[in-house]
Amino acid sequence: MGAWAVFVTQTLFFISGLLNLYFWVVIIAAVMTWIEPNPYNPIVRFLYSVTEPVFEWIREHLPVVFGGIDFSPLVVIFGIQIIQQVLLPTLRQALIGPAFA
Repeated sequence: MGAWAVFVTQTLFFISGLLNLYFWVVIIAAVMTWIEPNPYNPIVRFLYSVTEPVFEWIREHLPVVFGGIDFSPLVVIFGIQIIQQVLLPTLRQALIGPAFA
């Protein structure tokens, strides 16, 4: 395997790891909406600052609130899964060719 193939594979692996980490952040933020955490807690503030911009963008562009239930975390999780299972393998195959896939 050439240097380019190793670079592409490791870069896409790193991106997949970041997406996996964000997946869990979204899960934790969604679960935290079921309870009333202290809004001044640094962990709560971090989770909201990382997830709310993405949730807001989805709420602006898609009708994801039905009957008072916000489905934007579900859309984010679905998007992460599509990126990890479809887009990243396709990108890897396009960049290094089918011989190394």
